[in-house]
Amino acid sequence: MTDQQQPGIDPALWRGLTQSRTSRRGFLRAAGVGAGALSLSSILAACGTAGVSTSSAAANGVGSAEWWSQQTETKTLNYANWPYYIDTAHGKHPSIDQFQQQTGITVDYTEPINDNTSFFTKIRPDLQAGNYIGYDVIVLTNSDPPLSEMIGFGWAVPLDQSRMTNFYKYASPLVKDPAWDPGNIHTMAWQSGYTCIGYNTKYITEDITSIQSLFDPKYKGKIGMMGISTELGSAGLLAIGVDPAASTPDDWTKAAEMLTQQKPLVRSYYDQDYIKALKNEDIWISMVWSGDVFQAANYQGYDTLKAVIPQEGSMFWTDNQLIPVGVQNPVAAMEFMDYVYDPKVQALIEDYNAYVCPVPASKSIIANQLKDPTVADSPTVFPDAQMVSRSKPYYQFKNSQDLDQWNSTFQPIYTG
Repeated sequence: MTDQQQPGIDPALWRGLTQSRTSRRGFLRAAGVGAGALSLSSILAACGTAGVSTSSAAANGVGSAEWWSQQTETKTLNYANWPYYIDTAHGKHPSIDQFQQQTGITVDYTEPINDNTSFFTKIRPDLQAGNYIGYDVIVLTNSDPPLSEMIGFGWAVPLDQSRMTNFYKYASPLVKDPAWDPGNIHTMAWQSGYTCIGYNTKYITEDITSIQSLFDPKYKGKIGMMGISTELGSAGLLAIGVDPAASTPDDWTKAAEMLTQQKPLVRSYYDQDYIKALKNEDIWISMVWSGDVFQAANYQGYDTLKAVIPQEGSMFWTDNQLIPVGVQNPVAAMEFMDYVYDPKVQALIEDYNAYVCPVPASKSIIANQLKDPTVADSPTVFPDAQMVSRSKPYYQFKNSQDLDQWNSTFQPIYTG
C-alpha cells in the first residue's frame, strides 16, 4: 500500500495484520483477578487508610486551575499500563514513537499492572505519603474498588480540562461523564470492554439472546461462570432483572439465591482461564470478556466462538487513565492522555487491542486506511445504538462495609 492510498497515517506505523495479538485480560493472573475485590477492604484496614483525608490533593491545591497554570513541560513521561495493551510492531509501539517524534517528550512506557488490587497495594504507602510513585499516569479499572479508593482518598489529581481538546471532541458517550467519575474530573478512558456471553456455535446452534441461557438445564456441565465477586454478582442481578448500579442488599440476596440454584449446572467458576475451557470445548457457554472471544475467534483459529450482548444487558467496564498524587511530569501526562484521543492515533491502538474503542471516529480509519474490516465491523469494538443501550455500569461501593457485604453474599457461591 502506498502513501497515496493511505493518507493521514505514516505507513511505518502500521501493525502487520498477521501479527499475533494478545489480550490485556488474557494476562490477568488467576490469583490476582479472583481475589482483588475480596481483599481490598481488609488491605485498606490493615494499612490504616480508614482515617486518611479524602481530599489530600485538593487540600494542597493540586489539580486546581492555579496549580495547573504553574506546571511546566519536562519532556519526560513515565506511564504504567497493563501488559499487551498498546499497538506493537517489531518490539516497538508505533503510537508512542509518533508521540515522541511530535512532542520531543521521552516516554518510559512500562507494564507493571497485572491486577488492580495488588498494584494498588504496592503504591499505596507512597500515595498516602504524597510521594511520587514513579509513574505519571496509571491505568485502573472501574469495576474494581482501587479506582474509587484513589479518587475517594484524593490520590488522583484532578485533570486539566483545558488540555482535553481531543477527548471532548472525539470521546464516545460511553466514556464521557461516567458514573464512577462524573464530569471526567479525574479520569480519561484507555479502553473498555463487556462482560457478556460467549458460546461455541459448534454445539449451540440456536441464537443466544438472553442471560437466562446461562441458567438453562440443557447445558448442564457445559456452563462456565466467573469466580470473581463483582462479575458473578452483577450477572446474577441482571438475571433477576435488576440494574446492578441501582441494586440493594436485598437484591443481592435474591441474585445469590438464583446463582446458588444454578450451581449444579455449572462446570466451574473461572477467572481468566474460562477462555481456555471454551477453546478446549470443556464448556460450551460462559461469562466472557468481549475482547478475549473476539481475538480467539478472529486471530487464534477458534472461529466457532461467538460473543453476544444479551437483551438484559452486559456489564461495561473501563480501564481508566489517571494521574496519581506526587506526579512529577503532569503536563506530559495530560498531553499523552489527550493524544490517544486523536482518531488516527486511536485507530493504531484499537486495531491492535480490539476492545471497545473510546473514539468512534477511528472506525472509518481502521476500515479504510488500515484495511481491517474485522475490527472496524465488530459490534463489540464499535457498539451500535442497541448495544450502547444495553451497557450496564457496575455497582459503586460506598465504603468497605458495603464491599464486605457484597462479597459475603456472592463469594460463597464459587468458593464453597
